[in-house]
Amino acid sequence: MASSVLSIATQCVSPNASSLSINETHKGKAKLGGSTLRFSKSSGRISMTVAVNVSRFEGIPMAPPDPILGVSEAFRADTNDVKLNLGVGAYRTEELQPYVLNVVKKAENLMLERGDNKEYLPIEGLAAFNKATAELLLGADNPAIKEQRVATVQGLSGTGSLRLGAALIERYFPGSKVLISAPTWGNHKNIFNDARVPWSEYRYYDPRTVGLDFEGMIEDIKAAPEGTFVLLHGCAHNPTGIDPTPEQWEKIADVIQQKNHIPFFDVAYQGFASGSLDEDAASVRLFVARGMEVLVAQSYSKNLGLYAERIGAMNVISSSSESATRVKSQLKRLARPMYSNPPVHGARIVANVVGTPILFDEWKAEMEMMAGRIKNVRQKLYDSISSKDKSGKDWSFILKQIGMFSYTGLNKNQSDNMTNKWHVYMTKDGRISLAGLSLAKCEYLADAIIDSYHNVS
Repeated sequence: MASSVLSIATQCVSPNASSLSINETHKGKAKLGGSTLRFSKSSGRISMTVAVNVSRFEGIPMAPPDPILGVSEAFRADTNDVKLNLGVGAYRTEELQPYVLNVVKKAENLMLERGDNKEYLPIEGLAAFNKATAELLLGADNPAIKEQRVATVQGLSGTGSLRLGAALIERYFPGSKVLISAPTWGNHKNIFNDARVPWSEYRYYDPRTVGLDFEGMIEDIKAAPEGTFVLLHGCAHNPTGIDPTPEQWEKIADVIQQKNHIPFFDVAYQGFASGSLDEDAASVRLFVARGMEVLVAQSYSKNLGLYAERIGAMNVISSSSESATRVKSQLKRLARPMYSNPPVHGARIVANVVGTPILFDEWKAEMEMMAGRIKNVRQKLYDSISSKDKSGKDWSFILKQIGMFSYTGLNKNQSDNMTNKWHVYMTKDGRISLAGLSLAKCEYLADAIIDSYHNVS
């Protein structure tokens, strides 16, 4: 233990003159609060040293609060009845309450009835889950699956799966760079930073149109060094909610193929964005159908509401079954010292839902319901803003966006006004989560947005 030492010398006739007792051995020590007092006697003098304990972690600074999770903390501290939490991407009912899917409850009952145990899974995860997740992503009849060219490893939701993919890049593609959209989900940069994988950005959001800067995106992907990993959002781009059209996806695939880049998809909202599992996976399937080798991180947090179960997967679609086998072995090798093996509970839920036809159909219906509620809220918000704002501003971008998020186009000062004046909690880049909005609150939110946009510079 490091310590600071304060020495005090005092003349005493007798050791017993001190209020602290010192024995006859000429040396002693006593505790005073959190400090240690040490005494030594020499030639009639008593020396006292005070050792003050100092933590070895004294040099570690306080970390800044997470920009997204910090929104929820501030929301909880607000006592105003009209407050709205539009920061965190988690589905809420019309009453703004957390929602556990009925199909999830039924899948859990199946586990109880079977008496499933809690033994460790293999490093790669639950076999039934891995099979189900690859088939959901690519389609059960996809040639890549039939030819065993897909290496799937269960990961710790989308975040952990991305981190596993980043570790694979760092180890086996040293010096390679990842190209990330500007803007992107805030944790993407953290993941690649901690994996020591260099990254840069490609243009994506056009603030003039509150839409896609497609030309800038293409130019930046073309300009990247050959063999760059290009991080793409499979659907429902976070934070903007702006997706390329099917025709634009074709052109993006053209450029990536021409430049010999490697596409790395983050698929966090399959089935939850449009309500269709197949429609939301179309971008990934396009690239795989062209024979490209692709990395895909998946998450079941949103589409099955398994936020706290941390269920996802890392998939690598390779050009041969032999290379897929080798890749899977190395993904397992990377996972072993990270977290050893993944959780079983949520994986069994996914396997039960996908593997039981009645539950699978019920899941698709619940996804359509959740996606439909968000679409209804999006429409109502647009209608409310359009009817209230007489400035002539075009707010149609709200309807062109997809998924649970909407990029409002508000800057930091305007977003601060939303919180400080209107008690609407959101990220400072102007993103709001429509999953946290109800139809009843749309007009209030419209008033807040109009006021912030027009009255705050």
